[in-house]
Amino acid sequence: MARPSPPRLLSSFLGDHLAFSARPLLRSAAPGNRRVAYQATRTLCNLVDILFNRSRDDTPENNPRCLCPGKVSPRLNVPDHIQKPPYVNSRQRPGVSNGPEIHDEKGIECMRASGKLAAQVLKFAGTLVKPGITTDEIDKAVHQMIIDNGAYPSPLGYCGYPKSVCTSVNECICHGIPDSRPLEDGDIINIDVTVYLNGYHGDTSATFLCGDVDDEAKKLVQVTKECLDKAISICAPGVEIKRIGRTIQDHADKFKFGVVRHFVGHGVGKVFHAEPVVLHFRNNEWGRMMLNQTFTIEPMLTLGSINPVMWSDDWTAVTEDGSLSAQFEHTILITKDGPEILTLC
Repeated sequence: MARPSPPRLLSSFLGDHLAFSARPLLRSAAPGNRRVAYQATRTLCNLVDILFNRSRDDTPENNPRCLCPGKVSPRLNVPDHIQKPPYVNSRQRPGVSNGPEIHDEKGIECMRASGKLAAQVLKFAGTLVKPGITTDEIDKAVHQMIIDNGAYPSPLGYCGYPKSVCTSVNECICHGIPDSRPLEDGDIINIDVTVYLNGYHGDTSATFLCGDVDDEAKKLVQVTKECLDKAISICAPGVEIKRIGRTIQDHADKFKFGVVRHFVGHGVGKVFHAEPVVLHFRNNEWGRMMLNQTFTIEPMLTLGSINPVMWSDDWTAVTEDGSLSAQFEHTILITKDGPEILTLC
């Protein structure tokens, strides 16, 4: 086929394990050793398995500062008394809800509680960012704070994910697995926190500066945050969901930053990932926001290529050219007065 294949649409935490796509079965091959194969498994919002070519070395050439995998420590324990999501210890992959997450008053209060805790944990995690600390140490501290508050770290055990938080450093777009690599002066790091409290997920992330970061990286981080803020500001009952993507793309284009298309926002609530699919780039997808609905907006911007390459761990997605990537995320509630950000301290 001569025309380029449509973008692969994945929830920002689904990695290559689960995905959303409204497209038919397609196969494509890129030049060189990288190839992508993806298979639709249901209509409308299909679950997709994406296989990135593993022949690529996790250590790109000619980049002495490139992100390299470290040692991953054993999975941390969660006390038995803490309520766990249904997918934990299940042999079946978690499904994606066929409908949106619409809440009654009790559900809204539960979402506020889980969102608030997620925000507090993320704020705490940000205070840990400094040269010399390992992402594994950040994971352990986050894990402890979550269970101390009677909640479960949602990523832990999700489709086999081995840690309680995602730590995506420099060129890592998302889903970086915490390991023994110490942060270095000048790094940027996205920390993605999701907690499961009283049967509801709260999901948020932010990109933090480590030490003395150069101006170009600072600008990328600043504009990514602005993209999220602008996208949230247009949300209200009845608004077309596609306006989110247009708002983000319009702002990113002013600074010539790339907008990653392969990973998307999603409904969140009683389940980790639900409809709608929230695209962060210009699109013509259908759907409108509904009263008392909750979902995430989580744009990922890059200095260069928007195309991801998956590491051999099946989770870590990095930019194919090694350029920096930044991300911010909030869980929002659609109220009659507009958006309520649930993941603010």
